[in-house]
Order: sequence, then structure tokens, then C-alpha cells
Amino acid sequence: MNIIVVGLSHHTAPIETRERLAFESNSIEKPLRGLVTLPDISEGVIVSTCNRVEVYAVTRDIAGGIARIKRFLADWHNLPFDEVSPYLYGHHGDNAIRHVFRVAASLDSLVIGEPQILGQVKAAYGYAAEYGTSGLVLNRFLHKAFSVAKRVRTETFIASSAVSIAFAAVELAKKIFNDLSDKTVLLIGAGEMGELAAKHFFAGGVSGVLVANRTFERGERLAEELGGRAIRFDDLYDHLHKADIILSSTGSPHFIIGPKEVAEVIRRRKQRPMFFIDIAVPRDIAPEVNDLENVYLYNTDDLQGVVESNREQRLKEAAKAEEIVTVEAERFLSWLSSLEVVPTIVALRSRFDEIVRAEVERTLAAWKGMSPEHEKRLEAMTSAMISKLLHTPISVLKHTGQGNRIDLYLDALRSLFDLQTEPAGKGEEMLEIEQDE
Repeated sequence: MNIIVVGLSHHTAPIETRERLAFESNSIEKPLRGLVTLPDISEGVIVSTCNRVEVYAVTRDIAGGIARIKRFLADWHNLPFDEVSPYLYGHHGDNAIRHVFRVAASLDSLVIGEPQILGQVKAAYGYAAEYGTSGLVLNRFLHKAFSVAKRVRTETFIASSAVSIAFAAVELAKKIFNDLSDKTVLLIGAGEMGELAAKHFFAGGVSGVLVANRTFERGERLAEELGGRAIRFDDLYDHLHKADIILSSTGSPHFIIGPKEVAEVIRRRKQRPMFFIDIAVPRDIAPEVNDLENVYLYNTDDLQGVVESNREQRLKEAAKAEEIVTVEAERFLSWLSSLEVVPTIVALRSRFDEIVRAEVERTLAAWKGMSPEHEKRLEAMTSAMISKLLHTPISVLKHTGQGNRIDLYLDALRSLFDLQTEPAGKGEEMLEIEQDE
């Protein structure tokens, strides 16, 4: 019983390839059910995001299972296998477990520490649970992955610092104003970067949003989306004093705001601070604005410095997170191996006990005069012999771990001694590992 991972991600494939292999959540039932009809695939989950498409599955045949799922991904999307296969990877055993734990903890993400991936993996698992394609192993595995991600979030600062220009702007504003709940943001220009930053500010709790764009209709649409108000670009200076935070990202070839205009605005505001964020290239706001009292101006270079510093901090925290993943992966691998090892050990011991008990009873029946004390010694001797004979094979089973070799050992023992074992189930307390929460 092995966990395997098959898929591709931003590490191995361009976006065009990822798009071609993506699955839609509203039609995921059919591919999930098709996945678990593959030979030797007993459980399956499909994770599909903009940066990765991965299948998590349970199989007894590692090499065959990985090959079948790779073929499945190509065939399901009607793509030539030779075009798809160079981008696909396959993991099993410890590598598969570590990979999924790292994915859930956002250590494998394009932006380390981003929170979205955990929700996406949870959603993918939810579909598998709903359609009955996950079972004992993947249920336990993914709940453990969620627990690992929670540990990483709780015990490290991997997600505590901004690593995008837009988010860095919000973090700086919070440092300047402490509380944004009574602050108004003026967005000058409605481009993609400005829109993203405005959404971050809105999520950060600002009280109001104004949008000034050369195309008024575009500004209206964005203002409506943010619950704000659009103003005409030509009326910009009539509204500038209303804003505590000004985010500018136009395509103007020259400065649109200079120190003279801002000095007048600060006077009208009775010296209440203003925070200017210029993310336009070329710049929208003259650098001399920063020389004014109670005015703070940051451009893309300033923000990029913050971002790079935060990225370095996240990498340091990621090293701590990797240690958590390693420990948890080893613990889960031990539990997974025990699912088949423990029942086989129990069956093996029972078979030896059964044979020895029959032989001892036959011997005792022939030796009518044996005292109770000698009977106990005979039983103790035979019990000790069983323990010594089984010590090495049991030790090997316990310490071999997951993979092809343990499967070979288990199959050989079951065949040689005609063992009938029941797969581990939910009620087997001996297999329980510490609860996740």
C-alpha cells in the first residue's frame, strides 16, 4: 500500500501546458471516478490550480501506478502522451509524503508562504471525499497534511511579511498610520498593479476608496467593485485633499503630481500626514514631494527593497518549516508502513503459536506423568523459541519502511506461511498515531 504523486507544476511546465492539463472543479466527478478505476489505484485525489495539476493516489504497484496515472492525464485531455510526459513527475514513499506536506504548507509555491494553496488542496480533498474516491489512507494523509500546514503557520513566520509590491504598500501604510479604518485611499490610474494594490488596501480595512482614471467608465467599474467612488481625472486636484493614501499607477510620460500641488494640499489638510505610493514607470510623482513635512513618498524601488528583505526573511522561516515537514513525514511514513506490516506480524505470530500449541498438546498427551512445573517449562521454552525465530523477520519488517522491498517481504511471508491478513482499519488502536489537532 503506497502513496504516489503524479503531476506537473510551475517548476516543470509552462503555463500553456498547465492550462491544457487543468481540471474544472465543476466537472471533477468524472475524472475522479475514472482515476480509481485504473488497475491497482484504490484511492485518488486531483488537485488542479493555476500553478499545478497533481494526482495523489494509493497503489500496490508503484511503477505501474505512476505510469498509468501519467497516461491517464494525457488521455483524459486528449493530448499526445509524448507531448505531456516530459513535464510530468512521479513521487512515491517518503518523497511523495514530503512533497504533499510541502505543497500544503506553501513551501512549493511560486510565492513561499502564500495561503491560497492550502484552501485549494482542502477543496480538492473535499471533492474526493464527496465522490468516494478517498479512503482510509488518503483521508488520514491529507488531514495530516493540513495539520502540518497549520503547524508551519503557527510555529514560523513564513507568511508574516509582504512579498509583493502591492502588499508591501499596504504594510508600509499600516506602519505610518497604525490604523487604516478611518483612512481614504485615492487610486490614480486603474491598471492591473494599481487595482491589485487597491484591493489589498480595501481588504486592509480602509474606510473609503476614490478612483481617478483617464477613462472614466473604467474607473467607475473598479470603484463599484471596491465599494468606492469614481472621480474624473481632470478633477483630481479638487479631491486630492480628501485622501490619506494616494496610489498612482498611470502611463503618463511625465510627473502628474509635484511638490507645489502637494504643499497646497497639506495646507488644506492642516498638516495631516499623507502617504504617496508611486508604482508607475516612468514615475507619476516628483521625488521632491518627499521633502515636504508630513508627506511620505515611496516608489517601486523603495517597495522592492522591502519585498526583497521580506523574501529573505521568508526563506529563513522556510528552513524551519522544512524541519517540521521532515519530522511529520517520517511519523506518517511509519504509520503508513504499519497498515500492512502490523497485520502480517500478528498473523505470522499467530500461525507459529498455533503450530507450537498443537505440537505441545500432542507431546503432553504422550507424557502422562509430566508434572505441572515441567509443562510450564516446556511451554516457556517453546514460546522463547518462537520469539527468537521471529525476532529477525519481524525486526526487518518494522524497519524496512514503505516501498517495493517491504511489499516483496510481505507477499513472500503471506505466501510461504499461507497467512490470511485483514487490512488495517479505523478501529485498530495499535496503528493510531497522535491525533492531528
